[in-house]
Amino acid sequence: MTTLRLGAHMSIAGGVSQALDRANQVHSNAVQVFTKNNRQWNGPPIDVADIRRWQEQMPQFGIEYAVSHASYLINLASPKDELWEKSQRAQQDELERAHAYGIAHVVLHPGAHMGSGEDAGIVRVASALNRIHDRTPDCADTITCLELMAGQGSTLGRSLEQLRAIIDQVDDAHRVGVCLDTCHAFAAGYELRTADGYTSFVADVNRILGPATVKVWHLNDSKGGLGSHLDRHTHIGEGEIGVAGFSHILNDPHWDGIAMLLETPKEETLEEDRLNLARLISLVDDPDRIPPGLR
Repeated sequence: MTTLRLGAHMSIAGGVSQALDRANQVHSNAVQVFTKNNRQWNGPPIDVADIRRWQEQMPQFGIEYAVSHASYLINLASPKDELWEKSQRAQQDELERAHAYGIAHVVLHPGAHMGSGEDAGIVRVASALNRIHDRTPDCADTITCLELMAGQGSTLGRSLEQLRAIIDQVDDAHRVGVCLDTCHAFAAGYELRTADGYTSFVADVNRILGPATVKVWHLNDSKGGLGSHLDRHTHIGEGEIGVAGFSHILNDPHWDGIAMLLETPKEETLEEDRLNLARLISLVDDPDRIPPGLR
C-alpha cells in the first residue's frame, strides 16, 4: 500500500496559495481550497503571481495533492432558469480557476431540485454539465467531483444511485467523478461503523459507480445518527460514526492514492486540524503509510 494523502480544507485568506502555508503548518501532504470567496458569485481576476507561487510552494512543502471546492451558491439542479444559467457560469468559472492552478479536481454539491422532482433535477444537473463542458474544452483535464450528500430537503446526491444517474447522462463521463463524504454517507443511511456495513458500502460503490469514479474523500464525523439526513460535521471520534468507521477507510488498500481531507470545525490556530489528523494517523495500522510530516 502507498503513503496516505491526508490534509484538511484550508483558508485562502491572503491569496489561494496561502492555503499551502497553512497545510504546511499542520504537516499535511494534501489540501482542499476554495479558489475564490465561496459565498460570492463573482470572484476577482485570476492572480497570475499567486498561481506562480502556488506552483513553486506546493512541491517545496511536500504537498502531493490539492482539490478545489466549488461555491455553495451553485445549484445546477434548479428549475429556475435564471439561477440555473447563473450556476452554470459559476461552475465554469470554478473549473477555469482550478485549471489555471493545475488543480485536477473540483468538488461540487449536485444541487437541489426545489420541488421539480428527482428525475427532473438529475436531468438539469447533467444538462448543465454538458453545456459547461462544451464551453471549456481547454479544461478537459479538470474533473467535476459530484459529492455524496446527506439528503436534506430536495438535495440531490443523497445516494450512489442518484450520482450514477447524473453521470450516465453526462456526454463526456471522463470529466465527472465522485467525492465521498463520511458524514454525508452516514447521514444518508450508509453504515460505516461495522466491518460488515463498511464492506457492503464499498461493494455498492464498486457496483454502482465503479472504483475509478471516486477521486477524493472528505473525512468528517457526524452529529446526526445513521440515516438522519442531518449535514452536521464534527471532530473525528466525537460523533455518531466514531473511530471505527475511519479505521476501516484508512486501512483499506482500495483507496490507495486517493486523498482524504478534513472539513471539521476549527479556529485560525489550526489546532483542531492537528488534533483530528493525529486521531486519524493513530488509526493507521502500517506506520510506513503515514505521511512523513505526520509521523
